[in-house]
Amino acid sequence: MNLVELRRRLHADPEVGLHLPRTQRAVLDALDGLPLKVTTGIGCTSVTAVLEGARPGPTVLLRGDMDALPIREDTGLDFAATGEAMHACGHDFHTAALVGAVQALCAERESLAGKVVFMFQPGEEGHGGAQLMLDEGLLDTRPDVAYALHVLADQPHGVVFCRPGPVMAAYSVLEVTLVGRGGHGGRPQEALDPVPALAETVTALHTYVTRRFNAFDPVILTVGELHAGTAPNIIPDRAHLRAGIRTFSETATARVAAELPAVVTSVAAAHGITAEAHVRPVMAPTVNDPAMAAVFAETATRLFGPDRYRELEYPRTGSEDFSLVLREIPGAYGYLGAAAPDAVTPAGNHSSRARFDDSLLPDAAALLVGLARHHLNHRKAAP
Repeated sequence: MNLVELRRRLHADPEVGLHLPRTQRAVLDALDGLPLKVTTGIGCTSVTAVLEGARPGPTVLLRGDMDALPIREDTGLDFAATGEAMHACGHDFHTAALVGAVQALCAERESLAGKVVFMFQPGEEGHGGAQLMLDEGLLDTRPDVAYALHVLADQPHGVVFCRPGPVMAAYSVLEVTLVGRGGHGGRPQEALDPVPALAETVTALHTYVTRRFNAFDPVILTVGELHAGTAPNIIPDRAHLRAGIRTFSETATARVAAELPAVVTSVAAAHGITAEAHVRPVMAPTVNDPAMAAVFAETATRLFGPDRYRELEYPRTGSEDFSLVLREIPGAYGYLGAAAPDAVTPAGNHSSRARFDDSLLPDAAALLVGLARHHLNHRKAAP
């Protein structure tokens, strides 16, 4: 099965979360017969494959995520998914591209000095797949460097993007319950109304992050959920709030977790009520090692020419759990624009209309191979 056929097989049959048995089976079938040490996950349907070169040398990790999103597809593709899930973030593309890199590197095993760890990861979309793989020994074959590539449905066809330092945001969730005392809407003086405190909390949080955090290490806070009450003439006992928070450094992420609950409890105290507030970390900031980001840029430019590489001016505000690997191993995470060449206003990732041009699969695989080769072919073997 060639890469386009594999990608379309995966696209037509998406699976969500940590348990992707059909996707795992497709990957294992594609790796069958290659000179690899293959292991599968226990707590999730991960696949880890290790290729040992003919000579000693460094170890390179390459990652491809495999899970889909709970979105009904609306692309009109003849291989579109028909259920309630869709590969709207291109993970089917990543999986097929990583299989292509495996095949190419296995074919040149005799010329490689070192090892390659191929990380096929489920559960990237907020399910903790990277952490599970780390817990189950992903880094036992300790890599010296790690790379991942992500396609973007709304960026120019075939253009590669990367940057040193922060490249994607951390994501945390602030969860708040304000506890008052309910009562009759016509006699508010007899109750302790949590609703005005809820409204004031929203304003206080937005004010706090713009006035207490450095604009050059920003915090993006979005209150996406507010819940209170069951009728217009009833003061409720409780009110609830949930906010998503994006940060770009470990320092800002830690400050958010420590300080925002105190803002909430202070507002509640001013209204004579109590608050239960905590910040739940979901993903860490994705931070590229400057030297490895330079390798990423050099490799893309060498393979595709200078017109197909652009350095990102700013980090992207999405989040990615490959950040956990980059906490442990120096490496880089970059992007490949995968909009169709003739697309005028392409839909972005996570859209039900997102389309990824699979004619770019050979380029994605070649970039992953080139990153590995940089380390495995350009160092002297140990004596």
